[in-house]
Amino acid sequence: MIDQSLVSFPITITTNRETNENLQQLYETTNILLNADAQSERQTSIYSPPFHSSPTGYKMRARFYLNGDENARRTHISLFFILMRREYNAILRFPFNYKVIFCLYDQTPTEQHIIDSFRPDIKSNSFQRPRCEMNIASGIPKLCPLSTIQQEGNPYVRDDTIFIKIMVDFVDIPKTLLSICIKS
Repeated sequence: MIDQSLVSFPITITTNRETNENLQQLYETTNILLNADAQSERQTSIYSPPFHSSPTGYKMRARFYLNGDENARRTHISLFFILMRREYNAILRFPFNYKVIFCLYDQTPTEQHIIDSFRPDIKSNSFQRPRCEMNIASGIPKLCPLSTIQQEGNPYVRDDTIFIKIMVDFVDIPKTLLSICIKS
């Protein structure tokens, strides 16, 4: 069950599918610098609305820790990816083995975005077929130092708003599959 207090933070979602092979989600999060809940740890994380890779594809969401998670608490922004259960999971390929890319937008013309990515650990329960509403989140615990977004005039926070893009690369051939193809 999701704690509804965690999803009350204002988030806007925009879907942009450039091709059928890639999924891109853009999130706008406001009240960044004034978010006393994150700093006081009353609300440690924010869930994005769920999104899908296609009408019958994977169901996913992001979990954002403005004040960091675990070892990154009070030092970094943390961003995680979550697979969710849905009626079409039986026909989807698991474990999930597609590269996930996070981008914290530089909102100035210099466009020095902070980009980090990970390839799922296919042995982790986070990337197996979901058996409950959501799998355990996995991702980038140290996406960006908090000091970077707390600086006056930083390029990532404009009008007390940040933009985060989440991309899933469905084109990139998983290394395990590539090695099987080469050995054949």
